[in-house]
Amino acid sequence: MAKAKASTVFFCQNCGYESSKWMGQCPGCKEWNTLVEEIAAKPSKGGGFSVSPGRRGSVAPTPLPEVALREEDRLSTGIGELDRVLGGGIVKGSLTLVGGDPGIGKSTLLLQVCHMLSGRGHEVLYISGEESPAQIRMRADRIGEFTRQMLLLCETNLEEISEVIRSRRPEAVVIDSIQTMFNDNVSSAPGSVSQVRESTAVLLQLAKGLGVSVFIVGHVTKEGTVAGPRVLEHMVDTVLYFEGDRHASYRILRGVKNRFGSTNEIGVFEMREQGLAEVLNASEYMLNGRPVDASGSVVTCTMEGTRPLLVEIQALVCHSNFGIPRRQATGTDFNRVNLLMAVLEKRSGMQLASCDAYVNITGGIKILEPAIDLGIVIAVLSSYRNAALSPRLTAFGEVGLSGEVRAVSMAKQRVAEAGRLGFDACVLPYVCAEECRGIKGIEIIGVRNVREVIERLF
Repeated sequence: MAKAKASTVFFCQNCGYESSKWMGQCPGCKEWNTLVEEIAAKPSKGGGFSVSPGRRGSVAPTPLPEVALREEDRLSTGIGELDRVLGGGIVKGSLTLVGGDPGIGKSTLLLQVCHMLSGRGHEVLYISGEESPAQIRMRADRIGEFTRQMLLLCETNLEEISEVIRSRRPEAVVIDSIQTMFNDNVSSAPGSVSQVRESTAVLLQLAKGLGVSVFIVGHVTKEGTVAGPRVLEHMVDTVLYFEGDRHASYRILRGVKNRFGSTNEIGVFEMREQGLAEVLNASEYMLNGRPVDASGSVVTCTMEGTRPLLVEIQALVCHSNFGIPRRQATGTDFNRVNLLMAVLEKRSGMQLASCDAYVNITGGIKILEPAIDLGIVIAVLSSYRNAALSPRLTAFGEVGLSGEVRAVSMAKQRVAEAGRLGFDACVLPYVCAEECRGIKGIEIIGVRNVREVIERLF
């Protein structure tokens, strides 16, 4: 008798939509060419976890005003920048996803968290599916000396991992990485959409049912998102992304989703031989090595969550030797730079259509906030006229299509940060100037449009 062929289904890698046949466009998220064929998962015999213990059928809804409020128990990681992004520390029973490019420092950061927690007497379990125990020990020796509270397990079978977690009941668990784990109830290969989704569901049940804080390392795709179904980010409590050039020394940890805190916080780290070190004064760190008396350079202030961050914008404008000028933007939106150059040409009469233009946010940081528009405009003007600006001048503001300089949020905090670092002049929107005049030691230059910028600075 012929063996029955295993049934297959098609999953969307972006949103997890399931279909019995292949389609070019996903009906769920409208993305193209995201459906992949996989063997249908066997139905799981186990049930989910229960927040309220009791017999099946005995649960009842509770009126919202009668729900008791309690402060979440948080466990400090010992790393201030990470605690800030998490909202104050690790919440008991939380599931956190950490994503980032290869070699960016995800495993190093989590190993440092294990070092801090185990050093304070908390039992931590580090589970690796990619490295051998000897490899992890070599990396751990660079970080420091670990205690016996740090447990190591190199395993990819989720059933074995679940038994260890249930028997040991550690306070924190690190899974490195979710793409290497496999569940026996799912017949597809590790790293597939079904395996990643079902493995995360098992870890979610363990975290909520046992009160264990779980950290998951997730690989990213070439677009910079976590590999696997998009539903993975919806299942976890917190999503953290590591950003920055892995060839540069600094890293930025950004909270994309956080059920226990704000997503408006970032942590800045510097990669050193002993691991990741906190950067407490990020603005000063970003401005190291600025050129002196060079045209096309200006300092602007952006808000990373609630933290003002001063960065340098550089522009190089020169006449093109070809019929079509070349434009390039690094660290900001390329189309936004083209738009601002069109505004300059239309509203100020500058002939930029025949010029090559290169705009760079130094340090490899990526900024999409409109508040850096004025900084880009001033840097382009400075390079085009070959006129160097004062090294203690900073500027921020959004530029509209009619050339007007529009207000931005948290202007007072931006000016205060510039004054703290020794800047003595700040160009900002005129509507924000009045609230910032009370800050001592810094001159406030309010401008209404790009013409006033040219008159005041050039």
